[in-house]
Amino acid sequence: MPRFESTLELAEARRAGFLNIGEAAARSGVSAKMIRHYESLGLIKDARRTDAGYRLYDAADVHTLQFVRRARGLGFSMKEVAQLLGLWQNRRRSSGDVRRVAQRHIRELEEKIGELEQMKRTLESLVHRCQGDQRPDCPILEDLAGGGDDEAAGGRLPAREEGAGR
Repeated sequence: MPRFESTLELAEARRAGFLNIGEAAARSGVSAKMIRHYESLGLIKDARRTDAGYRLYDAADVHTLQFVRRARGLGFSMKEVAQLLGLWQNRRRSSGDVRRVAQRHIRELEEKIGELEQMKRTLESLVHRCQGDQRPDCPILEDLAGGGDDEAAGGRLPAREEGAGR
């Protein structure tokens, strides 16, 4: 009997325009796993639930998920996305506040681009020095093992922790 009531509740929710997590994922372009993750971080409000525990989303929730997806696609960190969401949802916001967040992010992107360009130069130098033949000696592996010549390889890059990044 309770199963029937839960199904009925879900059917009523669907008639009212609510979506389950799979449908919200399809409409927003955000995976169900990421929707749950964003919910756990507080980026999106806790989903309404049926008696059976199914998450329910409305059009405003899907719009918020699309906002988060677009912001993440532009490389904003979770913290920055939270700031931008707060500004987006605040009708009394100052566009100057939004602009400052975006400008700070541009500076971060420029720094990251510089790091990527340095990585590329280093790899190009190492590939140039590698004979690519049947011999076992390899400047690329030597560099990775820490035995490379800093100057010949274009300089050392900043060390990155495993799993580092956004």
